[in-house]
Amino acid sequence: MPASVASSDDAEEESYIVDIDQLQQHGIGQSDIIKLKAASFHTVAAVHAAMSKHLLKIKGFSEVKVDKVKEAAKKCLPNSQNFITAAETLHLRKRCFRLSTGSKQWDSILLGGFQSCSISEVYGEYRCGKTQLAHTLSVIAQMPKEDGGGAGKVAWIGMSSPLYPAYEDTEGTFRPERIVQIAERFQIDPEQANENIIQHRANNSDEQADCLNQLAEHFATGDFRLLVVDSLMALFRTDYTGRGELSERQQKLGQFLSRLAKMAEEFNLVVFMTNQVQSDPGASALFAGADGRKPVGGHVVAHASTTRILLRKGRGEERVAKIQDSPDCPEREATYIITTGGINDPEKA
Repeated sequence: MPASVASSDDAEEESYIVDIDQLQQHGIGQSDIIKLKAASFHTVAAVHAAMSKHLLKIKGFSEVKVDKVKEAAKKCLPNSQNFITAAETLHLRKRCFRLSTGSKQWDSILLGGFQSCSISEVYGEYRCGKTQLAHTLSVIAQMPKEDGGGAGKVAWIGMSSPLYPAYEDTEGTFRPERIVQIAERFQIDPEQANENIIQHRANNSDEQADCLNQLAEHFATGDFRLLVVDSLMALFRTDYTGRGELSERQQKLGQFLSRLAKMAEEFNLVVFMTNQVQSDPGASALFAGADGRKPVGGHVVAHASTTRILLRKGRGEERVAKIQDSPDCPEREATYIITTGGINDPEKA
């Protein structure tokens, strides 16, 4: 089965992305639209969601012009300022899909897989399969939706230099060779599978955030269904050290996560983040069964992540995934293994 990528699944889904050129129909000149695109605004929704102070930073944009642009954006999105019923919300959410993990056990506890229009986070110590899961999802995302895929392309934001090169499955390490192996498992064209993935290795947290601006133009095409951030906190922890810089770090982190959430919903993406853990001795004393590990990033990450899953080592080659927080999935566990073909169920090794 070849890697299948469509620009959109149907006309209805395509209508959710309103190209920024539509502003011309409401009095915004082409020169101003070009300036908006240069500032990484490629959709009307992005303009509508932007704060006026950010638009004022664009050369040639006065307060009067910003007000005019914002008003034009509202006209392009007539329902953006109105209350809507729960029934209408339910209809809008019908476009959401679930992306299979490659493991039936995992899919079971996730009610089918990782959901689009939201942020999913997995965290755990090294060699638990965080990045291996990201590779597996990157292949499955290209498969038809009836096969548990997303019928779209993949974007991957990683780190410039792996911190732990001794481990094959370490965070921040994208390996096209792994894509080839996993693609062969699912009987899709390995070369095409890699062609459908764009990736960038950021040198620092600022560059990591800038990647989202660059990706906005790609996502506006409607071709993408998965965004991988591997690893979320590694660069933030390196760039901001000590309590004196903690407040600034959390502010920057919050802005990054807010942008991720908006992109996930606007472009119907599965946003998949890997995260590190740190020791928390207090947890062992306060909560029975706690292993003293917690994800880094504090409350900012906790509130941004729709679904959080803890990965830990099990018996032998087995690994265990436990849902820690989810709006619709109960706290359950799944056992999985890491194979040449990616994440799989133990009985299929």
